[in-house]
Amino acid sequence: MKDKIKVLFICLGNICRSPAAKGAFQNLVKQKNLESKFVIDSCGTSGYHDGELPDPRTRKVALKRGIQLTHRSRKLKPSDFDEFDYLLVMDDNNFREVISLIKEETIKNKVFKFASFRTDDGPDIVPDPYYGTEKDFESVQNLVEDCSDGFLKYLGV
Repeated sequence: MKDKIKVLFICLGNICRSPAAKGAFQNLVKQKNLESKFVIDSCGTSGYHDGELPDPRTRKVALKRGIQLTHRSRKLKPSDFDEFDYLLVMDDNNFREVISLIKEETIKNKVFKFASFRTDDGPDIVPDPYYGTEKDFESVQNLVEDCSDGFLKYLGV
């Protein structure tokens, strides 16, 4: 059997965008009965929130859509570059940070901005809702669900 497709979602603190993206993608994969084909995780470029659950607002918005986020925040580790097939970052800063940590050119080809898979022609970043309102968290959830659809189509699974 073919190896599973390993996907890692990356933001700054791993409490808002990347857990929302992980949850949205896992939910889509589950709906399509593709769970056996994937390993899905998320992390942050910083260790600010190591061990914490996602932001309560992120969890609340996801739960309204039937997605329970139980992930504990962790920092990106060097082994992630080899372990994962896709490193999906949320914005330009995450992209630059991740690329700067990678020594091998071939591994840089695994890094994508997650919002480049959105189905409309909006910007290729997932904005950080941390200092915003619950409406901002709703917008992020809508965007990561849309990007999840686009990414799954890109994979052709």
